[in-house]
Amino acid sequence: MIRSNAEKLIRKSMARFVDQELIPQAQELDEKGAFPMEMFRRIGEMGVFGLRYPKKDGGSGGNTTLFCISCEELARGLMSMGAITAMQCLMGTNFLFHFGTEEMRETYWRPAMRGDLVACFCLTEPEAGSDLGNVSTLAQETADGYVLNGMKTWVTNGPLADFYTVLCQTDPAKKLKGLNFFFIPADTPGFSRSKAFDLLGTRTTKISEIAFNNCRIPKTHRLGGEGRGLGNLMNILAEIRVMTAALAVGLQRACLTDSIRYARERAQFGRVIGNYQLIQAKVANMATDLEASRLLTYKATHLIDERVACLNEASMAKYFATEAACRAADEATRVFGAYAYSMEYTPQRYYRDSRFLLYGGGTHEILQTNLARWAGL
Repeated sequence: MIRSNAEKLIRKSMARFVDQELIPQAQELDEKGAFPMEMFRRIGEMGVFGLRYPKKDGGSGGNTTLFCISCEELARGLMSMGAITAMQCLMGTNFLFHFGTEEMRETYWRPAMRGDLVACFCLTEPEAGSDLGNVSTLAQETADGYVLNGMKTWVTNGPLADFYTVLCQTDPAKKLKGLNFFFIPADTPGFSRSKAFDLLGTRTTKISEIAFNNCRIPKTHRLGGEGRGLGNLMNILAEIRVMTAALAVGLQRACLTDSIRYARERAQFGRVIGNYQLIQAKVANMATDLEASRLLTYKATHLIDERVACLNEASMAKYFATEAACRAADEATRVFGAYAYSMEYTPQRYYRDSRFLLYGGGTHEILQTNLARWAGL
């Protein structure tokens, strides 16, 4: 699926970084469970955070395909780093870049591209996940700005971000047409955040709740035209879903590579287990799922780069690749047998991290309904 020298170059560069710097530290980073700030800044120095943005504005001048290749390679090394990078590249900075003032971009967006500041995106609420019409965090307009009250949950980078892009309701009577995004620096009076959640997987990805108690912001901190929040979100939804698919491709690659390596080394009954047909079947299924996931994912990224509407294709990629990643992680634990139950070996991490992919960008229970409708049912 590589179509250009740029794609070949970014994959080679990111693969080298992952093999030489990330994978040797992945187990230790996961065990510590702390935000990997040193690795985060290293990725910023490489220009990865700016891949989606024009070079003339301080980005790296890439496109969605290059962005997803980077996410895939990082997820191959450590899912958390792929997720953190995706947040910084896409959801956490997109609306600030497109709708923020030049002063806001200079103070926050450009430092975020360098890895000096951490970005965050807040959508989900305790009673509003996929049901965005039920968003209750209220941004009440005043003479000189807005006053925010409410709470968000499952906020990636929530405990430590420097600034937040927050979906709020400005007119509850309008439901979806009253949604807007707002820019909230972490030092805004009335803003608070909980301690980090204790997570099953992606343990270096810090997630928390955040709360707004009479947070006052200027009118310039509304990101986009009045009532355009949902439309602006839909403009990047295909990217969000295909990015998640790319993370899933990276995890599948890690599962397959480690399973093959182990199957060539582990001997039972006088033969390495890779010579047994049932192990071969697991590897064959993982490899086939991986190839199909790649094709779906990069078909969608190329459509996005060509500015062709492809929410259907991106949704299919996210759905298939994520389910395939969960299958691959499960099969890896079976190839490793009892050793997969040990925290010393990688399959337990792949198995835990695979669950992270199921929820972002729309649950599969929602996606299946949408895909059936798009198919004509």
